[in-house]
Amino acid sequence: MTAAIDPAKVAEIGERTIGYLAGASVAALVYIGDQLGLYRALHGAGRVTSTELAARALLDERWVREWLHGQASAGLVGYAGAGRFELSAEQAAVLADEDDPAFAAGGFALVVPLLNRWESLFESFRSGRGVPYNQLGADHAIGESRFSAPWMRANLVPVILPGLPGVAARLEAGAKVVDVGCGSGKALLEMAKAYPKSELHGYDASELAIQLARRNLADAGVTNVAFHHAAAETLSADASSDFVLTWDCLHDMTAPAEAVRAIRAAIKQDGTWLIVDVNGMATPEENHDHPLGGLLYGFSVLDCLACGTSEPGGAGLGTLGLPEAVARQMTSDAGFTRFTVHDFGNPLNSFYEVRP
Repeated sequence: MTAAIDPAKVAEIGERTIGYLAGASVAALVYIGDQLGLYRALHGAGRVTSTELAARALLDERWVREWLHGQASAGLVGYAGAGRFELSAEQAAVLADEDDPAFAAGGFALVVPLLNRWESLFESFRSGRGVPYNQLGADHAIGESRFSAPWMRANLVPVILPGLPGVAARLEAGAKVVDVGCGSGKALLEMAKAYPKSELHGYDASELAIQLARRNLADAGVTNVAFHHAAAETLSADASSDFVLTWDCLHDMTAPAEAVRAIRAAIKQDGTWLIVDVNGMATPEENHDHPLGGLLYGFSVLDCLACGTSEPGGAGLGTLGLPEAVARQMTSDAGFTRFTVHDFGNPLNSFYEVRP
């Protein structure tokens, strides 16, 4: 017997669904504005017309005008009347200024390029097999860096490292630092500038990521960093590392338990490992009420699950697959004995200080 349909519930679900469709459309406009420099052209320009903005951005006025009205409708650009638009300081912080820790437009540069790989996604659903990071493309790698780097730059050296007992002092004196899954290398480069006596090494299994990291290194002008195209499991088991960092990468790995064991063998007995990972709940059911659950599961299907299942037998943790209980168990199994949770004010991430 077919259950009776509640028209009110249909209306509620329909409204929610249309809201997500509207979000997808606005997301496309944000991506356009970021990629074509429209937010940057608006930043500091005052109240401008579409003609003036088009001239600043070297774009066609009619298309710019439509984009501006769309952004004003979405509340992302201010409308001053008489055909003039402006970007407030607050809007600029989120959409135009990559040095501001609130900058979020890079997230659209992370997600939108992934939407070009539908056939690969469909095949993953059919076969269960994902694709390695490299196959997600250079645009995705750059977007991932742009999304995570602004907050990291503002907090890693001034807030996070001093919040780990003894770590900052050790780095100032000169220490061996290893960043496993280093990506674009932005975290290591910030540390290299702050701690010139330390020796820093970044490891990543993705050739694309290491190429990007080496380009960033050339621009940074520091000499105490080296990047290695190598997986976590290849770390030297010589207990020589004073400080190890894994930033938003353990859940992406096909063999995270093996990576944890490799880190245990590589770290000194008095060393410190900082795990930064996605702030998920203990169970998938609890994540249904997570305020960012839909976003994070979207990231997982488009990105993280692909990486984690890209090899036969891959762990496939997914974006939300490393909550505190799992991280505690995994590190304990590898021989770590101390596990401390920190709150550094980022709702997207958990911070775990792990020691032998």
